[in-house]
Amino acid sequence: MAPVAADCPLCREDGGLLLARHGQFRVIRATGPDAEHFPGFYRVVWNAHVAEWSDLSEADQALCMRAVSAVERVVRQHLRPTKVNLAALGNVVPHLHWHVVARYDWDSHFPAPVWAAAQRGPDGARLAAVRAALPACDAAIAALRF
Repeated sequence: MAPVAADCPLCREDGGLLLARHGQFRVIRATGPDAEHFPGFYRVVWNAHVAEWSDLSEADQALCMRAVSAVERVVRQHLRPTKVNLAALGNVVPHLHWHVVARYDWDSHFPAPVWAAAQRGPDGARLAAVRAALPACDAAIAALRF
C-alpha cells in the first residue's frame, strides 16, 4: 500500500477531474480556480505520498516522466497551445505532482507563469474554444497506456 499523509489533499482526494489511474500515478485535469483561465491545466500526481523527485527510484522517475511527456504530447495535439509549461513545485502541496499547462500567447497571464499576476483580461471566446476541445483531449489522455 502506498504511503499516505492524512493532512495531504492529494492523499485524501484525486485533486481534480480524474482521467486515468495507474498503479503508481494518476492523471487529472484541474478544476476550480486553476482551470478558470487555464482550461488545459493537467496534473500527473504520484499516488504515494512523497515530497521530492529524488524520493523516487530511477525507474519510478522514468515512469513518471514518461507519463508527463505523454500528457504533454496529447495536450499539444488536441489543444494546440503556444507553449506547454511543466512544473513540479510542491510549495503549497508537498506531494509530488507535475503540472502540465497549455499556455497561449493570448492568455491572461502570458508570458508570466500561471501563478503570477494577470497581464490582461481573459479572452472569453478563445477560452470557450479551448474548453470545447477538452473532451477529446481528456479521452486521449484516458486512453494512454504506460
